Order: sequence, then C-alpha cells, then structure tokens
Amino acid sequence: MTTKQRAALRSMCNTMEPVLHIGKDGINDNLVKQCWDALEARELIKVTVQKNAPYTAREACEALCERVHAEPVQTIGNRFCIYRQARENSRIRLEDL
Repeated sequence: MTTKQRAALRSMCNTMEPVLHIGKDGINDNLVKQCWDALEARELIKVTVQKNAPYTAREACEALCERVHAEPVQTIGNRFCIYRQARENSRIRLEDL
C-alpha cells in the first residue's frame, strides 16, 4: 500500500463510526469472526480499544491485522482503522485510489 492510497483510506475513515470494540476479553475467536465479517461487508472498518482492554491500540491493531489478513491504515489514541479488500464485490480498490 502506497502512502497516497493510505492517505485516501485515512480520509474515508474520518467520518466512520467504530464497528468493533475490544474490551477486557481482548482479541478472541468471536471478535476475529466479527472483524472478518465486517471487513467482507465494508472493507474498511474502525475499531475502538476500551480502557480495560489488555492491549494498547497499536498492539491490538497489529494482532487483529495478523489474524484477519488486513492492513493497518491509521492508529490514533484508542482507535484504529484497518483495510482488507473483499473477496467478492469489492467497492474500494487500491488501484483506483
């Protein structure tokens, strides 16, 4: 992913509401399944890390991206955005950005 593509994805993230919340249970199989489904439907999602979570936002972003094969877009405070192109019916194509 180039810096230009990342910048375009960051601008799309600005207006989004968080879809997932990582709490005290951390990143478990259920959260990974929800994240996988959300990425298939939306391709770009925002995630919030709660105060009682066992991870920082950066650590959670790296761990979640590794498990769902996504790319980190941006981490600010306790929120982060990740991107993965959908297998079918892709709406956000990196080549077009």
